Amino acid sequence: MKVYSANEIRNVAVLGHSGCGKTTLMEAALHTTKVTSRMGRVEDGNTVSDYDAEETRRGSSVSASMIPIEWKDNKINFMDTPGYFDFVGEVKEALHVADAALILADGKSGVEVGTELAWEAAADKPKIIFVNGMDDEHADFAKVIVDMKSKFSMGVSALMLPILENGKMVGFIDNITGKAYRHNGTSSEPCDRPAEMDTMYTAHHETLLEAVAETDEALMEKFFGGEPFTHEEFVNGLRAGIASGGITPVLCGTAVKSIGIKNLLHTIVDYLPSTSDLCEKVTLTKRGAETTLHCDDTNPLCAFVFKTISDPFVGRLSLFRVYSGVVKKGAALFNSNQEQSEKMGGLFIMRGKEQIEVSEVRTGDIGAIAKLSATNTQDTLATEDVPLIAPPIIFPEPLMAMAVTAKGKGDEDKLVSTFAKVLAEDKTIKFEINKETKQTLLYTIGDGQIDVLINRLKNRYKLEVNLDTPLLPYRETIKGKSDVKGKFVKQSGGGGQYGIVDMRFEPSGDIEKPYVFEEVVVGGSVPKQYFPAVDKGLFESVKAGPVAAYPVVGVKAVLYDGKYHAVDSSELAFKMAAKIAFKDGFMQAKPTILEPIMKVTVLVPDDYTGDIMGDMNKRRGRILGMESSGKKQMISAEAPHAEMLKYAIDLRSMTQGRGSFTMTFERYDEAPSDIQTKVIAARKLELEALKDKE
Repeated sequence: MKVYSANEIRNVAVLGHSGCGKTTLMEAALHTTKVTSRMGRVEDGNTVSDYDAEETRRGSSVSASMIPIEWKDNKINFMDTPGYFDFVGEVKEALHVADAALILADGKSGVEVGTELAWEAAADKPKIIFVNGMDDEHADFAKVIVDMKSKFSMGVSALMLPILENGKMVGFIDNITGKAYRHNGTSSEPCDRPAEMDTMYTAHHETLLEAVAETDEALMEKFFGGEPFTHEEFVNGLRAGIASGGITPVLCGTAVKSIGIKNLLHTIVDYLPSTSDLCEKVTLTKRGAETTLHCDDTNPLCAFVFKTISDPFVGRLSLFRVYSGVVKKGAALFNSNQEQSEKMGGLFIMRGKEQIEVSEVRTGDIGAIAKLSATNTQDTLATEDVPLIAPPIIFPEPLMAMAVTAKGKGDEDKLVSTFAKVLAEDKTIKFEINKETKQTLLYTIGDGQIDVLINRLKNRYKLEVNLDTPLLPYRETIKGKSDVKGKFVKQSGGGGQYGIVDMRFEPSGDIEKPYVFEEVVVGGSVPKQYFPAVDKGLFESVKAGPVAAYPVVGVKAVLYDGKYHAVDSSELAFKMAAKIAFKDGFMQAKPTILEPIMKVTVLVPDDYTGDIMGDMNKRRGRILGMESSGKKQMISAEAPHAEMLKYAIDLRSMTQGRGSFTMTFERYDEAPSDIQTKVIAARKLELEALKDKE
């Protein structure tokens, strides 16, 4: 593959609902440009994009794949992204380095949830829409256009209109020139425009002219004056409208039959801005200060690593977008984020899993480097003299937690090392060891991502794991007061133990602290040197409360009297006496279980607000408020963590994937009595299981 300059490159993220034909479209583009001799099929598992074993198993994309093609002396770097919601991290990576978005919609299904999410995700990008599946007799191009104008923007404008015969697309009308073309299997030939489509053409052509006119005041005057645009004026206005987002051109075809593919490629090259037009919008950081750098081959190197592929056979590949300068094979690199020099293992252009070796990758282009030791996704490769840093990708926070353990004996260490590789590939996965519960927790976006991950661990890394519901960090406290005596006396000849404490227990009013210790002993009934021992007894006791062995919070303990023995008393005796007093005093002071309460913010379309609030009430939640956020409503609530463990899945089901949420710990509240009973019973079984393992 030849080397291209920034003005000859288009970086395009391919988005859309799962199953709308994105991968098939890539196959059609590859076949149309003669990269492949025959088109692969998703059903057969032989497409260029979906090369991963999990993609073959599921019959759908689970990761973004690079598909570079050459067309009219230009290079288009397509990034085929998954349509399934769990793999949103892959979409984020592709959009971060893309200069434009190609959104696919199905001609029969029209605007689906994935179409809406794609539009939202690419809000700040120039966009082209391709209505696929026009060979289906139930496809309705006109209806899709109307729905898109209603849901997205009035700037959605058809660039071509399908000519249908018996419900099948056999040709098209160019909405710019008015000329008609008929497909003959491998290309399109001029034909007469069907008379019955004149009205439809006139309406869509006027809509397109008005959209172009709105890009410039002079064009607007000509439009309302009835004066026609010159070809140059029209082309420049259309380009300007697409670049600003005011116009979103719509094309149509059938990817599986390669119908409409050439029109799409022509439109991308002719009307989408090149990387040289758009990459100057990137604000870089140099030694902590923001700087604007002209994106040019002659400027200092700035290459952002947006994706990492870790394969046990291929090794580690770092995919990068060059914002300025040139990455040359064998050249020295400097990781600005890690402040570390890197040695290049090989320089490639990726096409699916194929590695095409190249001598250099210029500004605006996308390449891959093998075996970088210190570089991860989000890092910037530059020079030590000018350590530029590109803006990071903003990934969604994974909120669905599962406890993970290795099935095989002795695989615990392998679990940690394997997840290090997994985390390098997918930044929407989080892996941590909970210090309190001692569980290893896996956080993901949803169950689909978990399914892929578990199978990948098994097949790629030969590691099988168990998944369980994570333990929650409950707390124990008291609501009442008690006055007890703690007695630890062992005197049976020889050296003995003697310590007696009289103590009061009551709520401290501060559950941020485990306990508060006070001593008000008068007359030396307990010598001062034993006060620290009493405190230590309390310190050890609050680690596991008497009710269910959860940490204790919010207790005030007052030592007011006691007894000691001149010979047998010791620090150990008073520590043990304090522990006995604590256990008795705690149980007599109306003990209770506290549960973690989460602050939840849910973002959903208006139509779902009633369902969301009703569901939140069923989860023992409390609605705090609601406010508008664009076309959606933002609902603020509080709910027990125990009721929110599978909320990511439930919210998706309730909103068909249109809803999103964030969740953070807020505070501890007393759990209802029936919940406490269940928590205590479950904790008993849990402790018994742990005892059996020991």
